[in-house]
Amino acid sequence: MNVILKADGLTKTFSLSAKQQKLQNTKKKVITAADHVSFEAYNGEIFGLLGPNGAGKTTTLRMLATIIKADEGDAVVDGSSIKSEPDTVRSKIGFLTSELKLEDFFTPNYLFDFFSKIHHIDPVTSQERKRKLFEKFGIDKFAEVKVANLSTGMKQKTSLVVSIVHDPNIIIFDEPTNGLDVITAKVVTDFLLELKEQGKTIILSTHIFSLVEKLCDRAGIIIDGKMVACDTLANLTAEKPLEDIFFDLYSENAGGAE
Repeated sequence: MNVILKADGLTKTFSLSAKQQKLQNTKKKVITAADHVSFEAYNGEIFGLLGPNGAGKTTTLRMLATIIKADEGDAVVDGSSIKSEPDTVRSKIGFLTSELKLEDFFTPNYLFDFFSKIHHIDPVTSQERKRKLFEKFGIDKFAEVKVANLSTGMKQKTSLVVSIVHDPNIIIFDEPTNGLDVITAKVVTDFLLELKEQGKTIILSTHIFSLVEKLCDRAGIIIDGKMVACDTLANLTAEKPLEDIFFDLYSENAGGAE
């Protein structure tokens, strides 16, 4: 299998205000959100980044997506560096986060067309892709409904299709089922498997063990900003269930940030 994404020593720190220090019950003025995170993802696989809230998953994915800059380290995405070639990296990936905020007064139709233009997709290709994706996710019935009037699930579906208007080969999903009802979550997870069948590479973060077990070929466990285990799912769970492995590692590694 070919390595299509290689993260090498990604590190990111953030300064804490006095208020943030109080809220987090710490005297530290700087927190390390990602601490020399390294891993590889192979072409056509689903790689899961598993960890609790605040472990550094989102920070790591945002560095990979070039939304924030790494303080140290680099990552090569399909031959392009996130440090020296961020624009090229952005053209090669799709990025979906549960924190993506769609403007309330736009419609799914408008948003899809807008992002298609940003990615320089020709109108014929864009309209055909929109037709297929809107039909698959049931957005077609709400195509002219303003985002403010969409359900949470429909907003998430709209965010998903907007993130892949350019049909990228590498797709990064931050907590793809977060806050979704069971029906919508299944639609999303089934689609991730479909993307894999198409040969796409998917990087996803989650704190849900069953999601990793259902979807992922390989996984990395991140705790307090550090990658503490990374292997195929078969190797990770060879002796114990994934949940047991995780809590063993959590007991050994948690607490380093304080």
